Amino acid sequence: MSKDPLLQPYRIKHLTLRNRIMTTSHEPAYPEDGMPKDRYRLYHLERAKAGVALTMTAGSAAVSKDSPPVFNNILAYKDEVVGWMKKLADDCHEAGAAVMIQLTHLGRRTRWDKGDWLPVVGAGPSREPSHRAFPKVIEDWDIARIISDYADAAERMKAAGLDGIEFECYGHLMDQFVSPLTNALAHPYGGSFDNRLRFAMDVLEACRKRVGPDFLLGVRYTADEEEKGGISVSEGLEMGRRFKESGLVDFLNIIRGRIHTDAALTGVIPLQGMRSAPNVDFAGLIRKEIGMPTFHASRIPDVATARYAIASGQLDMVGMTRAHMADPHIVSKIMEGRENDIRPCVGATYCLDRIYQGAMALCLHNPATGREETMPHEITPAATRRRVVVVGAGPAGLEAARVAAERGHHVTVFEAAPQPGGQVRLTAASKRRAEMIGIIDWRMAQCAARDVEFRFNTFAETGDVLAEKPDVVIVATGGLPEKDILESGNDLTVSAWDILSGDVKPGAQVLLFDDAGDHTAMQAAQFIAEAGSSVEIMTPDRSFAPEVMGMNLVPYMRALQDKAVTFTVTYRLLAAERDGNRLKAVVGSDYIAGLRQERQVDQIVVNHGTQPLAELYFALKPLSENLGAVDYEALIAGAPQTVAGGPPGFRLYRIGDAVSARNTHAAIYDALRLMKDI
Repeated sequence: MSKDPLLQPYRIKHLTLRNRIMTTSHEPAYPEDGMPKDRYRLYHLERAKAGVALTMTAGSAAVSKDSPPVFNNILAYKDEVVGWMKKLADDCHEAGAAVMIQLTHLGRRTRWDKGDWLPVVGAGPSREPSHRAFPKVIEDWDIARIISDYADAAERMKAAGLDGIEFECYGHLMDQFVSPLTNALAHPYGGSFDNRLRFAMDVLEACRKRVGPDFLLGVRYTADEEEKGGISVSEGLEMGRRFKESGLVDFLNIIRGRIHTDAALTGVIPLQGMRSAPNVDFAGLIRKEIGMPTFHASRIPDVATARYAIASGQLDMVGMTRAHMADPHIVSKIMEGRENDIRPCVGATYCLDRIYQGAMALCLHNPATGREETMPHEITPAATRRRVVVVGAGPAGLEAARVAAERGHHVTVFEAAPQPGGQVRLTAASKRRAEMIGIIDWRMAQCAARDVEFRFNTFAETGDVLAEKPDVVIVATGGLPEKDILESGNDLTVSAWDILSGDVKPGAQVLLFDDAGDHTAMQAAQFIAEAGSSVEIMTPDRSFAPEVMGMNLVPYMRALQDKAVTFTVTYRLLAAERDGNRLKAVVGSDYIAGLRQERQVDQIVVNHGTQPLAELYFALKPLSENLGAVDYEALIAGAPQTVAGGPPGFRLYRIGDAVSARNTHAAIYDALRLMKDI
């Protein structure tokens, strides 16, 4: 038996969990037609096969038709869900993991124009800022109907062979009853604490009657809303006591905070640059006071933090959900003594930001997550060893080198800079985003363990590449910022990269024109503002920084809103002119032809993305077997590339921003799906 606290078994009633690590309920938005089909199943199965003790599905599965999914949730109100959940549960059970599901009614945390266009209901008339729907105040017949819907859904999950259910009681309908901030009802469901808790207890009682005494039921609940007039710590503790005394609840999953706005959500689910495990000790307080099996997850990104949470007695089961999106094999690597091989979660929260914008969850630097049908988490050796040359040691080039080396190939990497990292290194230069360098450091360590040869300070040209007698050449040279987009005066502007790199100091009064809408502009704006300058962030779009997305925008706003920063949307920078020792910015609009305004500033910064640095690729293209061509059908299907037509010798591919300006995930995904079969 291992003495590692994380690897000790844990028993709840009849269920023995093989260790103390779980993935908490979350919705990666992989369902098809509201059902957890193969993509969903394989995502959870990957973690089960790698040793996780409990995989908690859905975040959350909808129990009623007037709780329409806002990010492609599982529809637990449909009978057909039973078969799909049974297949998932059977596979995960065979792999040794327990399976639960989180059920909910979203209440006001959804929209009326989704699903069947039914009115949103809430325990009061107040609108949730994030989803914007004004709820209908819930009626008695609604309450009876929804309680019955919960019980029906619970019965379906027992029929599917799951090990238990968790009920969502934070931000959703249950909590909207409990919280004084959202409950405007009269007796018997509003007013006193007993009345506000009544709906949750009625749901639990109805579900327990349906599933019997041996099926596990738990509650993930807000034990402290951290807002004046909301659920206090004392009420949170009392809720825990009531759950225990009722005999209806088998475990608690502790949340602290609210999720009604993007800013509040980052308190519950912190991002990079924020404190790790901010609420572990609070969860430990609940565990100590209530004495029930206690789960918790809130930015527990690494094994050391998780081990502390268990060893110190704060938690019984530790949730490492985003960490398992970065590396689903955390448990197996702990068991094998390979903790240093764990791909780190860098807290970028690309996963959650995508689902809150209606897309599927993806890990910023593990493109196999959610693509288990076509992309491998573990690379298999190739039948024949090849010589692979990679040009560029940014995230795309390093991923290409890593995968090629794991395939067993001889790999040489050329890099013009003295250090690896490319644009990620520029990003990580900002203190708040320093964790991003983990994307690079992990790949460098993997390459070093496989004897990849690096040649830094080398601007590779055609002769350098051909001298290696390569079988495969990967051009991952990235891009350079494009700032010359004006009618005139391009020579008077600087790029956002110039600011971030420190090559150019901020002026006193700065106009930052951003039509790329990405992190680069916001980081540059923060750098300028923190230098004591005033800055106007201008975009021709109807909103600023659309590529940054909701949760990641929060820390920028916290850094900018108390400084001399203004935001101007729907205006376009047209030209720059000298005006004495200052500059004149000429501004127009896409909406009114001929509109021209002027700004007097000291500096104009342009963020317009990058243009590919691809001269080497085009020089090598006519010399390559495939003439640089990619079979997109094979690429999408995860099949090997077989395009030919050029002279015999080497195959040539370019990836990442050397193709076009995209993002880190796209660059790494380019590399993985090309290299996994080479």
